[in-house]
Amino acid sequence: MPEIARRRFERIAWAVLGYTVLVILFGAWVRITGSGAGCGEHWPSCHGELVPRSPTVATVIEFTHRVTSGLCLLSVLVLLWMARRGFPRGHAVRLGAALAVLFTITEALVGAGLVRFGLVDKNDSVARAVVMSIHLVNTSLLTAALAFTAWRARVQSPTPSTPRRAALWLGAALVGLLIVGVSGAVTALGDTLFPAQQLGLAGRLAEDHGAGAHFLQRLRVFHPFLAVGIGLYVLVIANALSGPQAPAEVRRWGGLVILGVLVQVAAGVANILLSAPGWMQIVHLLLGTGLWIAVIVFALTVLGPRRA
Repeated sequence: MPEIARRRFERIAWAVLGYTVLVILFGAWVRITGSGAGCGEHWPSCHGELVPRSPTVATVIEFTHRVTSGLCLLSVLVLLWMARRGFPRGHAVRLGAALAVLFTITEALVGAGLVRFGLVDKNDSVARAVVMSIHLVNTSLLTAALAFTAWRARVQSPTPSTPRRAALWLGAALVGLLIVGVSGAVTALGDTLFPAQQLGLAGRLAEDHGAGAHFLQRLRVFHPFLAVGIGLYVLVIANALSGPQAPAEVRRWGGLVILGVLVQVAAGVANILLSAPGWMQIVHLLLGTGLWIAVIVFALTVLGPRRA
């Protein structure tokens, strides 16, 4: 494929990733507004209709999310078609695009399960927390596949020799971020169903661990400590691997990762102090998703082939 065509494909892949992130944020808004049951327990229809008539606000929100999710599936299918047309058999771009389609389908199936089994709206069961965690992991794999597809689209030179310990460090960082993401998803569910009645850290701790507190409230305390601990680890690894001797692209992405960790931790503190309002949950999720993508690309620049 000519270089101009590769660059065009790369831009399209990044655009698909950007749109996917917007759909993810919209999904969080569905949870925050309690609109997950806006179409009842029907899927893929909405109240048994292809297009709902006389919809409520919750129905409009849920139905719109389904439409945007459907467009997301269409966009990754087009991306796979372009990858198969433009890149030879066995090229990494084909693999990345195929994985993006797979994870988009599983994303839709998990969302359908939430609706069909009533794990939406005011449902505060363990099952919903588990499925939400699976949802978060699948979403992370989807964005990682799209970032991989976009990054590998350009002409590459041979893979450099990278110390094995760097791969282990980066692998641990990615697993750690997934754990933080899962704890964040469960915490966000608790913040939605059991909004804090007291301001400040001390007040929230007393409320979350008082008599009769729900398990989602009791679990909220773990996320900040996990986030700070894993964030510090990621910051140290990014700083160590993007030193003065590293290639320019590695230093650039390493700097973005370090900045992302600092901004995300600050946003997490603000989220706690503000008692997790809906708009702040969206900002927190956006920053967390951006940090995850930055770490994925940083790992690729350290371990993968160099850009020509």
